[in-house]
Amino acid sequence: MPKTTSRHVALLRGINVGTAKRVAMADLRALVEGLGYGDVRTLLNSGNVVFTASGSVAGAAERIRKTMAARLGVDARVTVIAAEELADALDANPLGKHLKEPARFLVTVLADAADRKKLLPLAKQDWKPEGFAVGARVAYLGCSPNILDSPLAKAVGKALGDGATSRNWTTMTKLRALAEG
Repeated sequence: MPKTTSRHVALLRGINVGTAKRVAMADLRALVEGLGYGDVRTLLNSGNVVFTASGSVAGAAERIRKTMAARLGVDARVTVIAAEELADALDANPLGKHLKEPARFLVTVLADAADRKKLLPLAKQDWKPEGFAVGARVAYLGCSPNILDSPLAKAVGKALGDGATSRNWTTMTKLRALAEG
């Protein structure tokens, strides 16, 4: 019986932001390939890896994190999401009106889908002019006027700690295309 393969996206939290946690994307690709994953691609310089796996990827996030810490001396939280799950989350975006400025629209991917319950109290609040919605394993944040000063982004960060990582809409759509291409 042939093994099934599937595409996945690994999102590394806090990589290459400022001078901390510097990782060359070539080293990251080699590391992920060395773990037995195929067709490894990176996007941008901020810890976005698309790869193919044969069989289960249970534990992939922790394997990547531990190997990166041991070999590259950088410890960063890793979240892995199936390419199909990412596509579904992007298709389900309920905040399309905030896409006028995709660089200010964040998709926050939860490391553990059970953590969405931590966001439900935030979903009951009025964040205008910002927008907020909670999906199955993601949160959608329309930040205004910018991400660094966003009360919403700060509240989501406080609620989730390092249990999630965010990318802007433009990056997420590029990751989807890379995973599907």
